[in-house]
This record gives sequence, structure tokens and C-alpha cells, in this order.
Amino acid sequence: MTTTPTTEATQTTPTTSATPAPAAAGVRPFPAGFVLGAATAAYQIEGAAHEDGRRDSIWDTFSREPGAVLGGDTGDVACDHYHRYRDDVAVMGRLGLDSYRFSVSMARVVPDGHTVNAAGLDFYERLVDELLGAGISPWLTLYHWDLPQALEDRGGWTTRETADRFTDYALAVHDRLGDRVRTWTTLNEPFCSAFLGYTAGVHAPGHTDPAAGLAAAHHLMLGHGQVVRALRERDDSLSLGLTLNLTVADPVDPTDPGDVDAARRVDAQMNRVFLDPIFRGAYPSDLLEDVRGLGLERVVRGGDLAVISTPIDVLGVNYYQGEALSHRPHPDAPVTEAVTARPVRSPFPAADGVFRHPRPLATTAMGWEIQPEGLTRLLERVHAEYAAPAGTELYVTENGAAFADEPDTDGLVHDVARTAFLHDHLAAILDAVDAGVPVRGYFYWSLLDNYEWAWGYSQRFGIVRVDYDSQERTIKDSGHAYAAIIAARGLPGGSPAVDGP
Repeated sequence: MTTTPTTEATQTTPTTSATPAPAAAGVRPFPAGFVLGAATAAYQIEGAAHEDGRRDSIWDTFSREPGAVLGGDTGDVACDHYHRYRDDVAVMGRLGLDSYRFSVSMARVVPDGHTVNAAGLDFYERLVDELLGAGISPWLTLYHWDLPQALEDRGGWTTRETADRFTDYALAVHDRLGDRVRTWTTLNEPFCSAFLGYTAGVHAPGHTDPAAGLAAAHHLMLGHGQVVRALRERDDSLSLGLTLNLTVADPVDPTDPGDVDAARRVDAQMNRVFLDPIFRGAYPSDLLEDVRGLGLERVVRGGDLAVISTPIDVLGVNYYQGEALSHRPHPDAPVTEAVTARPVRSPFPAADGVFRHPRPLATTAMGWEIQPEGLTRLLERVHAEYAAPAGTELYVTENGAAFADEPDTDGLVHDVARTAFLHDHLAAILDAVDAGVPVRGYFYWSLLDNYEWAWGYSQRFGIVRVDYDSQERTIKDSGHAYAAIIAARGLPGGSPAVDGP
């Protein structure tokens, strides 16, 4: 395997509609130019599954498999954003968002995997123009898990062809939107695409093969590098990067070598499996030893890692929780994935004998531990070990929580726990900033309640409630709190008390 040293990347920052006002008195201010936004994904909100030339993605296929998704839910309608995008942009305006991070559906733009569907691009052109008209900066993600089923039928991300088709697709999107969108991220959470989809079986396409997950991870990163190179050649002023979901892997007992190794394995197979090839042009040696014999060496070709390590301008960090790990099982191991009827396995290709332990922390409705200080530690580490040496800007591009909030008799949603979650994680980011980490922005996940993958519609992440029967939108208390934070350009002192959702 070849390695290429990372060179300093061009520094660019997403623009906002106006120079932010200084922070109000009595609040903890954000750095100058700090971007405050929200995020969504195409399959989770758009609906219109078979309109204007769109064909099935792997998630359309997977969601129709009996037992794959709770309630048999599909994204056929979701939040009907395809038809209601103008109303949704108006809601963003009411919240005062600086930027909106959205994904383009590959299945809408190249439904058969290679032929460009003009009608699909028309939708994203309308959306971007609506955002710009509202003074909201678009942040475009090219891939958020909706691979055309036609490509999966030819092997999906386990084949090199898909990286090439992804590059062609990216250039087609740039043909339409390159003059209006300045920030482009290639992939959202390749860990989920590769290891939840091809190794664990809990996400589309639903395979349970460690070797397939490793092949998919490599080809996803290869596609990422190819797209960064191709877009850089077209327009060197673009801000280019990707987003990774990263964890803080702590040993349950730091004095127990078995627990320390359990944490190391998860760190290698979730964090460093992507960070090291992208920033250092090589897979970590301990990871290679962990996965020896699982076929990774057969899919890596000469020159691949030079492409994968093409310098990037921005790295998005998606953070939801950390985890305490041990080589010993726990009788009450936390369940953090939807319990469906499908056979599943661990997403880690070589982490047999690694077990997650619960901690005395509050949890979300999905059983995810709430650990804001983990975000501070994560940002400090990623900055010191990866982003700073490469000159890459850091953003928190996803962070949010599902709670079982319901409207009261007046139709209002008093989601106290989510409001506290938002406040405490923004405070954790400011703690990292105070420690010297130049975090450039934050995107709450999610703008809207939406289709939560294998959980279907059973979980709500939004700061805006969606009534799936009427499609009515209601800004929750957390949304009003976020709007106040954005307007003040800082956090109010203290943290809201958490009594429940």
C-alpha cells in the first residue's frame, strides 16, 4: 500500500447571509463567524419515491423486506419535503438558520446508476434557489445512504465500479449547482454505509459479511477521494470534505488490559479506519492486524490511498454518544439499534469479545447515552491528531437526540430534554473552543422529525414536529430555544433542568 503525505488544505468557510451580530449580554458567545444550522437527509424527508423519474434506492428495497424496519415503515412519503420544501425553508427562516445541510438523492439524480435524470436535478436547483433567496447558505452532501438499487444489483459499494459511478454522479450535480453551492461533502457517515449496511445487516442493503463491509468502506473512501480531486480540478475555490460519525471509546477499567484492547479495537474499526486513510494515507497497523484474513488487502490497489488522502478543506464530526467497552459481557448490555426480525451481527468486522457496558448516564428514547463531555474530548483529539496538521476546518455536522415528545392539548411540544441536550452539547463545543479547538459551526440533527431508518417513524429527532398524517409542522420548544440562541449568537448561562421529555 502506498502512502502520500497530507499537504495543507485551502481554508474556506461557508458564507452566511450577513455578518452575525455580536453576542447579547449575559450569554456565552460563539466565535466570530460560527455557523449555526440544521441538517436532514433526502430519503428521510423527501418522499415522492417514484415521482419525476426517481427509482428505488437500496433503502426502498430494504424497507419493503418483511421485518427489516419497525412497523414496516417506508420512506415513500416521509415528510413530503419534495412537495413542501418552500414551507420548510420558511420554517428555517423563522428559526434564523445560517446554513442548511441537506443531501442529494443519488437515486433521484441517476436512477439507474449512470443516466442523469434532469427532473431530479431540477428539484435540487429549486431547493437551493429557495435557500439562497431566504439568506440561508446551502451545505450539500452528495451521499447519505440512498444508493440506486441498480448499482447494488451489480455489487454496490463492494465493487470499484460504484466509486466511478459516484464520481460521475457528483460531477452531474456540480454541473447544475456548482455556481451556487460553495460547501460540498462527499459522504455522510461511511461507517454506517459500510458496516451497518454490509456487515451488521441493520441498514440497507442488509448484508452480514465482515469482508463485504471492509470492501465497501474502502470503495466509499475511494469514491470520496475521486470526487474531491474531480471537483477541485473544476473549481479550486470550493470547500470540500466529508462527514464521519465518530465515537469516544473508553475502557470500562483503564487498568485492565482486556478492556483497554476492547476500546482500542472499536476506536480502530470505527474512527481510525476512516481518519487514518483520509488524513495519513494509510490504514492503521493495528487495524490491519485485527482484520487480517478478511480480504481488505485484496481490494486495496496501488495508488488508492493517495487518492483517498487527497487534502480536504472541511471535516464534519457527527457525534451522538460515546461508549464504555470491556472484554467481559454485561448482564444488562445496552440496546441501541432497532430490534427487528432480521438476523444481525456486530458492525465491527473483527471485534468478537468486545462488549458495551451501561454507565450511570441519562439516555435518549433509543437508549443512547447522553455524554456532552465526550464531544469536547472528541473535538480536541480530532483537531490535534488530524485536522490541525492538515489545515482542515472542523464542524459538528450532526448532533441530536430522540425523545418521546408529544404535543399538548394546544398542539405545543414542550421537549425539555431535547432543549437541555442542545444547550449542553453547544456548551461542550464551546469548552473545546476554549481549549484551543477552532470549531467553525454546528448543525443540529434534525430539522424535522423524520424516517429514522430501521426505527421507522417510531423515533423523533426534530426541533420541528411533523404530524405524519396531516404533514403539519410545529416548532417545538427546542426549536424556539435554538432560534433564541442563534439570535443571541451565544448560550444563556446555566443549563435547563431535565425533568423529562
